[in-house]
Amino acid sequence: MAKMSTKFVRICAGTVAAVAVTGLGFSASASAATPPPSVPAGFSTTVFAHAGGKLTGADDIARLGDKLFVGYQNGVGSQGEPAADGTRNSTVVEFDKHGKEVGHWDVAGKVDGLGADKRTGQVVATVNEDGNSSAYTIDPDGKHHAVKHYRFSSLPHGGGTDNVSVRHGVVYIVASNPTADAKGSTAGRPALYKVTFHGTTAKTTPIFDDNITATNLVTGKTGALNLTDPDSSTFVPCGVPGLGGSLLLDGQGDQQAVFVKSWGTKKQRADVLLLSQQVDDTAFATSTEGTLYVVDSAKGEIITVTGHFTKGEAFVSAKNGLGTLSLKTGTITAFGNTVTSPKGLLFVAADHGKRK
Repeated sequence: MAKMSTKFVRICAGTVAAVAVTGLGFSASASAATPPPSVPAGFSTTVFAHAGGKLTGADDIARLGDKLFVGYQNGVGSQGEPAADGTRNSTVVEFDKHGKEVGHWDVAGKVDGLGADKRTGQVVATVNEDGNSSAYTIDPDGKHHAVKHYRFSSLPHGGGTDNVSVRHGVVYIVASNPTADAKGSTAGRPALYKVTFHGTTAKTTPIFDDNITATNLVTGKTGALNLTDPDSSTFVPCGVPGLGGSLLLDGQGDQQAVFVKSWGTKKQRADVLLLSQQVDDTAFATSTEGTLYVVDSAKGEIITVTGHFTKGEAFVSAKNGLGTLSLKTGTITAFGNTVTSPKGLLFVAADHGKRK
């Protein structure tokens, strides 16, 4: 297992403030052959934002202050190959709290991961999840050098990079598409990096490997994993029984959710949950009141879901649509049928005029 010298930081801090959004209901006038858009009772949805122009392939989402940022891949290939129309750039779009576009930046390659570092006031983006990967920082308030490009110091897992998670100023980036050996093993390949930025270099420090030892949450059996498709990551709220305070890494093609506590330290411990579907992203409801933002890739829209949430409930962008995840069984249950092509997810708790 790769060694990591980073000091473990307790992640259970306060919740973030909300962006106020009013939910709108849908008309039930669709034909009997096609069920009308719906969500469970007590919830409502509305279109928060839609990027104009020729932007396509909406994917990840991040929040910085009261602004939202969404990456549009524009048909660029997973190793940076040009789209069918010759486009080589993805676009990161900034929306205000009302869903109005207030800024956008082009980055070379296929943008896959977005994260926000409130300590630096920057958005961190990764491009090309299968190879030829690099990273960018975007300073929304920067006038002359708002976008900076970085080459990774090394990517010993052999593939590209994907999701970006930031906690207390520490940037974590998922190591996607690892190179397996002749026997199909990914042992010794990092699954997650800590990344720091210096000059034009993004220095990577491995946190844990694809063959991390984990305990199955259903069977209780412990053994080494063999992750072949690390994709997204997030932090589990402290109030989630048994798993609070973990870093969650999703093995999309593996249909596994890996929960790691005290990651990168001698006290590191991991659990694994086998999932009933492939999952692209996960977000936890950190309050009973708030807004769930869902990126609808097919329509290029950001959808909001509002209502009375169950604190600690996990929402997932699953293969068959937006769903909720049972953290006891790994079963994914459809959350209505409003969003059939979900990608990035973001939950923002209501603040009622106060920051919590």
